[in-house]
Amino acid sequence: MLTFLGFAMIATFLVLIMMKKMSPIAALVLIPALFCVFAGQGAHLGDYVIDGVGKLAPTAAMLMFAIVYFGVMIDVGLFDPIVRGILRFCKADPVRVVVGTAVLAAIVSLDGDGSTTFMITVSAMYPLYKRLGLSLVVMTGVAATANGVMNTLPWGGPTARAATALKLDAGDIFVPMIPALAVGLLCVFALAYALGLKERRRLGTLALPGGAEPQPVAVAAADSAATAGTGTSETAPVSDRGAEGRSDAASCAASDPLSGAASAASAAVGGFQGLDPRRPTLRPRLYWFNAGLTAALLTAMITELLPIPVLFLLGAALALTVNFPHMPDQKARIAAHADNVLNVAGMVFAAAVFTGVLSGTGMVKHMADWLVGAVPEGMGPHMAVVTGLLSLPLTYFMSNDGFYFGVLPVLAEAGAAHGVSPLEIARASLVGQALHMSSPLVPAVYVLVGMAGVEFGDHTRFTVKWAALTSLAVLAAGMLFGII
Repeated sequence: MLTFLGFAMIATFLVLIMMKKMSPIAALVLIPALFCVFAGQGAHLGDYVIDGVGKLAPTAAMLMFAIVYFGVMIDVGLFDPIVRGILRFCKADPVRVVVGTAVLAAIVSLDGDGSTTFMITVSAMYPLYKRLGLSLVVMTGVAATANGVMNTLPWGGPTARAATALKLDAGDIFVPMIPALAVGLLCVFALAYALGLKERRRLGTLALPGGAEPQPVAVAAADSAATAGTGTSETAPVSDRGAEGRSDAASCAASDPLSGAASAASAAVGGFQGLDPRRPTLRPRLYWFNAGLTAALLTAMITELLPIPVLFLLGAALALTVNFPHMPDQKARIAAHADNVLNVAGMVFAAAVFTGVLSGTGMVKHMADWLVGAVPEGMGPHMAVVTGLLSLPLTYFMSNDGFYFGVLPVLAEAGAAHGVSPLEIARASLVGQALHMSSPLVPAVYVLVGMAGVEFGDHTRFTVKWAALTSLAVLAAGMLFGII
């Protein structure tokens, strides 16, 4: 019964989101609450929700202060040189723009944090996509898939979880997987090239007005319900909203270049209304301080010097204090990013209801047991391949913690009974990460779709097939190279 209710709850959620019948926050809260009642455990709903919120609170805190920290770093121009290099490579060719998105997302993903990757990638590429009329779901799909492949880095999370759950060394899991993961990354670049060609055929080779070079923009998170259809079509170009809209947007951006950036970028398709290279928030004299602070922060994250939420809290406070020593300026920077923080934090706590009900009612355990039990006995010697295949749906419908600490040990035990090494099982468990990064249970994906102004349902419908294909390519490469 719980197995059926679990799958029905997930299916109902995805259908309503992709059909745009409910907003993500409403669906994440109301659907699990309803199914909790159906399961006869409505009296315990409060306990499940509080438990879920408690588990995701550190993630929400990390995202809140990470948004503030990297928002400030974008404000002061830390990433401008990298962004200018990518944009110079992209020019106005749709193929180069989409491939550049994949390259930028892959490079920034080296820090191991999805929200950081999406903030920087969208901030850099959003105005270019808007100006050229490219599909924004192409941007979100390529960025999410590239980050999913790179999320397997030892400090990214899944590898460390697999190592902890099976008591293995993270290096022994990750290093042999590098060739297979490289194939996955090449697939992402090939996908980006193919999607770029499709956009080029739709739009042709374009030119920027007057040879202008787009500037990076810090995009405020948009309420996806309010931006339905914005940039979500794979075929419809962006329409011009006229001189009046451009004037209003420019005025808003001038008064606050960050809070007005989103409306400016979406309104001004006849010219770029991103952050001006002479914007008052730039701090060129503090460039190396900010670069050193960011490098120290990422190093501390990788070495686990302190919990990540604490690191970002300290980093955000220090960045604000040094770059904007006057109180009004600090308040202005925090206010400029408040929409993004509120949108993402709200999604995280709404997702806590979903995960809390899944775990608390026992649905997730029954679903996992059913899937593992459905594996034919004759597949025992091939449990590594089975694990790789199961990692696609399980890491999409479950949190990484639930999969790696709840399901993976069961799969490893089943494999050991047939002589399959736990290392092979652990490596195979990383296969589904390309798909996992677009899961509705991943908080960072709401940063991505919120900043890009894309409906979560549109992103899901577009991305899932390509991400699943990338994951299968990683699995096939692992089998070919004898890794899995």
